[in-house]
Amino acid sequence: MKTTNLLIGLSTFALATHVQAKKDNPPNIIYIIMDDLGYGDIGCYGQEKIETPNIDLLYQNGMHFTQHYSGSPVSAPARCVLMTGMHSGHAQIRANDEMASRGSVSNCDSMYVHPYLEGQFPLKHNTMTLGRMMQSAGYKTGCFGKWGLGYPGSDGTPNKQGFDSFYGYNCQRQAHNYYPAFLYKNENRVYLDNPVIDPHSCKLTSDADPRDAGNYARFTQKEYANDLIFDELITFVDENRKTPFFLMWTTPLPHVSLQAPERWVEYYVKKFGDEKPYTGTAGG
Repeated sequence: MKTTNLLIGLSTFALATHVQAKKDNPPNIIYIIMDDLGYGDIGCYGQEKIETPNIDLLYQNGMHFTQHYSGSPVSAPARCVLMTGMHSGHAQIRANDEMASRGSVSNCDSMYVHPYLEGQFPLKHNTMTLGRMMQSAGYKTGCFGKWGLGYPGSDGTPNKQGFDSFYGYNCQRQAHNYYPAFLYKNENRVYLDNPVIDPHSCKLTSDADPRDAGNYARFTQKEYANDLIFDELITFVDENRKTPFFLMWTTPLPHVSLQAPERWVEYYVKKFGDEKPYTGTAGG
């Protein structure tokens, strides 16, 4: 599997919202990780083509950093460094380890039937994580988006690593498809009205016309994971508005496979004109 999951630390936001100035009422904290987003890809850092008004507003009213670097250039190790605070040379997870000894970990049909085949190498039991630290400080903790730090049933799942609530992808490879057949709510699968698709097959064939909208139909299904994740995130905020909460939004966006709902495709076609679509045939 080709791994180009760059977690650019410079594009990671730590946003603290102060409820009151009293010491006995700590601030709520929302920490956003935007997967594969470059420093200059959003409006508040100078990008002028793709509109990011809500992120720009958070930038204006929250906390932002200019020297907040990723601990590793690929997904799982970078998340491990962030979650544990350990240098990558001492971290438990130092690669995107798919643990192929489990069986057909790259076969999506097998993974659908056998959950133990999905997910990556797990964090160890009782690892001191950012989630656990926030729990010990009296925070309600939630993680929403992509995990990649422990396969289902292992000691590395979010609920066993300091998060009271989780909704999203356990397996970071599955997060390469924005219309998955299932997500996870805490330890349980939530099945969606989408077919099983190999996330690494989400590209056009060499003989397909990139301007023919019909060639993209199979990549756009019924239930868009990023909308579902965002809805669960908002529910977490609403349910915990009266208690201090720590929320990590580890959104897969804008990492490949670049599947967008039709409403956004149409919006930007109107904005930019009928440009030739990028199909992944050039570059890494």
